[in-house]
Amino acid sequence: MKLTLKQIQLTPPQILVLGFAAIILIGALVLTLPVSSATGERLSFINALFTATSATCVTGLVVVDTGTYFSMFGQIVIVTLIQIGGLGFMTMATLFAFALKKRISLKERLILQEAMNQGSMEGIVRLIRKVIRYSLTIELIAAIIFSIRWSIDLGPAKGIYFGIWHAVSFFNNAGFDLFGSVSGPFSSLTSYAADPVINIVSMGLIVLGGIGFIVMSDLLEYRKVKRLSLHSKVVLSTTGVLILTGAVVMYAFEFSNTKTLGSLDWSGKIWASLFQSVTPRTAGANTVDIGAMRQASQFFMIILMFIGASPGSTGGGIKTTTFMTLIGAIVAMIRGKEDIVLFHYRLGKDRILKAITLTMIALFLVIFVAMILSTTESHPFLMILFEVTSAFGTVGLTMGLTTDLTVVGKILISLTMFAGRLGPITLAYALGPKTEKELYRYPEGKITIG
Repeated sequence: MKLTLKQIQLTPPQILVLGFAAIILIGALVLTLPVSSATGERLSFINALFTATSATCVTGLVVVDTGTYFSMFGQIVIVTLIQIGGLGFMTMATLFAFALKKRISLKERLILQEAMNQGSMEGIVRLIRKVIRYSLTIELIAAIIFSIRWSIDLGPAKGIYFGIWHAVSFFNNAGFDLFGSVSGPFSSLTSYAADPVINIVSMGLIVLGGIGFIVMSDLLEYRKVKRLSLHSKVVLSTTGVLILTGAVVMYAFEFSNTKTLGSLDWSGKIWASLFQSVTPRTAGANTVDIGAMRQASQFFMIILMFIGASPGSTGGGIKTTTFMTLIGAIVAMIRGKEDIVLFHYRLGKDRILKAITLTMIALFLVIFVAMILSTTESHPFLMILFEVTSAFGTVGLTMGLTTDLTVVGKILISLTMFAGRLGPITLAYALGPKTEKELYRYPEGKITIG
């Protein structure tokens, strides 16, 4: 019995998974073409697949240096994948639908709801319009500032090209860069560690891309309504605390390390500390050598990468709201309270269970992949754990393992990036069987905890 396309009923999570997979495959095939490389040689399919996955999942882990290996055509393909992956392929499809004045169907609205991690379809098309408008405006402003700054060092043509390219990459928290052609392969922004303009604009893009479009919308409408939603309050407060805490920790641990902050002046130390605190929140660019940092700093970065960005953003990780829900649960338990209260609001049990589920799935995924890689890769475990967490959080930072990965390692890291971008729960819904509502409940039982 043959199935027709109409008989195949795909759920929104399944459509998201297949859509991202299709974009990655197309991107990989294009990157294998001789025209995509600077020398005209073909990139192996496994390396092209890894690069396309990293770009579409806005991660930034690379097996070949983007600035030196790829031609301008290849670089444009990569930044296009970054833009599609960062905003989401359904958001990009909606942009074309708006341009063609096409009506958004109910099923498309359901998929957009899933893609934007929204609780309902109400106002979803209006939110997508805002997402597109905010993103293009922010990228344009950053591109202009970057272009002016880099035109001084690289000349007008290259400065403008670098400005546009990196504005898209950094806002989408991708971590890809072209400075291998300027400062040497895999150098990232290390030559601009103490540059205030590059630091401020880059960190601004990373933070704006990482807080999520819902929060950006709330902030822009604050002058009218004079209030912020609970979601925005939690995201902004958590983001601020994590950035400041991270900067203090980086400064304390790396202050005397001559291979990182030790060689910089006082202002350079502060800028580098802030940047290395912001970038693990799924950005991937770096202004100091990550592999030369002390182990304490590297492990702290693993924690920041695991937490990641915020819901509805271009970043990955378990998200700031999940982290705060878990912290709230700990505080409530210690105080002997039944409810988790944030900013005078009680969280529902469904939110708490989702936070615990997401964290446990993410933790199991990172541990499982790290254990497998520890048998296939001949590198220290901290380096492997750093790489896996970076892939899951769609960060793109590395201690130098990416280029040495075996074929098995590249496949596992690619799958981890894919899972991290879509989210473990979305992936579970897409791959798992369709659940039906239970018609009965079991009697309550008690077990001893702790």
